[in-house]
Amino acid sequence: MSKVFRQALLIVAVSTLAATAGYYFGRPQQISHAPPEAAPSADAPARLLALTLPDLNGQPQSLSQWTGKVLVVNFWATWCPPCREEMPEFSRLNVKYASNGVQFIGISIDSADKVAAFRNEVAISYPLLISNLETLDLSSDLGNRAKALPFTVILRKDGNPQQVKLGKFATPDLEKALQAALQPR
Repeated sequence: MSKVFRQALLIVAVSTLAATAGYYFGRPQQISHAPPEAAPSADAPARLLALTLPDLNGQPQSLSQWTGKVLVVNFWATWCPPCREEMPEFSRLNVKYASNGVQFIGISIDSADKVAAFRNEVAISYPLLISNLETLDLSSDLGNRAKALPFTVILRKDGNPQQVKLGKFATPDLEKALQAALQPR
């Protein structure tokens, strides 16, 4: 082997080793944290149903008025792009499943003015209630360990949780969860 060939081979080997090391050490690492979604604490669904929040007219609305229905409770905000993206589909599904005893409810972590402006932009077929950041503590107890938005909780007709979802809910997954929640146990 010539000296030039050996040097070229050495350069290729070192380059390959450097690229492999760069890939290995530069890739995203899994960090062990509490899962972003977890099972709701035992009393969290009852505390959710006990909430009374103002609607866009300032009128207090108790979530308990929808007891006996499958509830899809969505925590959202007008400044949250994935929240805004999923709401028209939630509105469509609210109409589609209303006769089956399904009720969607939006709990906004935002001002009533901003929520009303959003509702004027996008037709929403379900109640929008106004809350504050303290409600994110309840969403954490419901399974939203990251306290992020959007976060959706599906409660069965008996008030027990069917599913929780952090992030945008894909329509097929949501419909599958609704079908499961409507089935007797």
